[in-house]
Amino acid sequence: MSQKEDSFPTLSFASDHSLLVVFGNGVSRDIHRNVLRLFKLLQSRPPAGLRNIHPAYSSVLISFDPIAAPLKEFELQVRSLLDRLDSVVLPLPRLIEIAVCYDKSVAPDLEFVANHHGLAVDDVIQLHASVEYLVYFVGFTPGFPYLGELADQLATPRLATPRLRVPEGSVAIGGRQTGIYSLPSPGGWRIIGRTPLKLFRPQESSPTLLEIGDYVRFKPISFQTFNNILGEAR
Repeated sequence: MSQKEDSFPTLSFASDHSLLVVFGNGVSRDIHRNVLRLFKLLQSRPPAGLRNIHPAYSSVLISFDPIAAPLKEFELQVRSLLDRLDSVVLPLPRLIEIAVCYDKSVAPDLEFVANHHGLAVDDVIQLHASVEYLVYFVGFTPGFPYLGELADQLATPRLATPRLRVPEGSVAIGGRQTGIYSLPSPGGWRIIGRTPLKLFRPQESSPTLLEIGDYVRFKPISFQTFNNILGEAR
């Protein structure tokens, strides 16, 4: 039986130094707004002992120093912030355009996705680039955005065996999600394109190009343009 909406948020200790706040079940923009509100409150009014904030689709995992703030004391601080949730006015979101090359040389799974759904390759590209995606959260590797909502026609199972190395900038589909690999890493999502833009820039004041709450639109570019942008960035 699913938990009723009016029973959320729930708080539970995930460890002796982390508190999990859950706002609902599944993925929805209403739930996301509460995740984002708490994230902003924790940033602007950090509780004593706060170490890190880890937002996800429907929850926020908060790690803290149990010496600086014992468990129950930290929980009370977070509950106090939750009481202020409705007063948080979220800023207007940024809309960021991400150039993507869908050429088969950088999109090893594009044809599979098209064949899996009985679509032409151009239809997959048009569908993927026709949506303004919400950055639900950033994780997995620094700067990797979890984006929604992917068109139903493109939802595709992950690889049975993940690749050992996915190139930086790879744009991929995993189930009902789409995302961008911010660093070279192992990965099991279906790669349908690649961006020449750097998503993780540790030398800059804002090290990640995308942040929770942003919106993203993909702009198809040619392979030549992709290489030109990549060359300029070096």
